[in-house]
Amino acid sequence: MKVLIADDHELFRDGLRQVLEQLDGPPTIVEAADFNQTFDVVLRETDIDIVLLDLNMPGIGWADGIRRVKDAVGPLVPVVVLTASEDRHSVVQAVNAGAAGFIPKTSSSRVMMSALKLVLSGGVYLPPALLDTETLMEVGRRPAYSSPAGTAFLTPRQREVLSLLGQGKSNKEIARVLQLAEGTVKLHVTAILKALKVNNRTRAVVVAAQVVGNGVESPSY
Repeated sequence: MKVLIADDHELFRDGLRQVLEQLDGPPTIVEAADFNQTFDVVLRETDIDIVLLDLNMPGIGWADGIRRVKDAVGPLVPVVVLTASEDRHSVVQAVNAGAAGFIPKTSSSRVMMSALKLVLSGGVYLPPALLDTETLMEVGRRPAYSSPAGTAFLTPRQREVLSLLGQGKSNKEIARVLQLAEGTVKLHVTAILKALKVNNRTRAVVVAAQVVGNGVESPSY
């Protein structure tokens, strides 16, 4: 596995390297100290599995930076924000720009590892303290899925996958519940993103939570 750490503080990059050594492997790590270096790395290294990105780096505005990184690595490579900011508005902006997770730098190494493992397995991590109704509504506010009827065009299997996404399950867990190959689940998730006209899994999870919350029946197993 290859991990890109993009942060302008060398001390934090060194500390994160030690945390990442706990992952199976351990992973190969590449680094960048600003947005321009980050763009160079993601264009040069075509086999990156996850990007850990600080918001406040030199170069360009961070929202544009996330979008450009996400465009470069593609929809299947998660971009996780690591930042000292715990502002709700920043979470919303980061998710809307394509982030698959938002981990405050104040998190313990245990929380950070759990969050990264969740994202790597196809899940989404957002800080529990910021998962209020207002934040979820702002992240999920898009006409394409303003009501449960907006998911009517999904296939029955896709609706099952979407419901399980809303329960916070990873691709591996969904595969186990539905007795599918994990690769098949990934294909379903990609199709769901396209059908719902959302640009990342995080937004799809918000849709799923809204759909289930509005009384659409969850699959029973």
